[in-house]
Amino acid sequence: MHEFSMTEMVVKQVLASLPSHDIIRVERVDLLVGELTFLGEEQMKFAYGVLAKGTVLEGSELKITHSPALVECPACGFRGPITHEDNPAFHVTSPVFSCPKCGGRVKVVSGKECTITGIRAEVNDEEEEIKEV
Repeated sequence: MHEFSMTEMVVKQVLASLPSHDIIRVERVDLLVGELTFLGEEQMKFAYGVLAKGTVLEGSELKITHSPALVECPACGFRGPITHEDNPAFHVTSPVFSCPKCGGRVKVVSGKECTITGIRAEVNDEEEEIKEV
């Protein structure tokens, strides 16, 4: 159930970023979620709806884009995707990955992020895209 706490942090961050803009209402929040976060999209959207109630976010859409898991191997130079299982234990601890080419330890370069990438909001009868949050 880490989806609720992660979504709560997203909502707090978005709300904290809004006072510097003359926001009437938020229409959409764009979120980039990495494959290795093991966050459930439907659970996050449900939590977002609950957490947005009574705020300028109420009624807005949480648009989630997924980023794939990519690794880099310092031993052989492999850079690319990895395969993994969706083990419930990974929701608590992170798995250790090996290079699919040589079996060495790898560095995860993509897939662990949960980043707000944009906010679409109505500002004084206009729409504004807020790219940096």
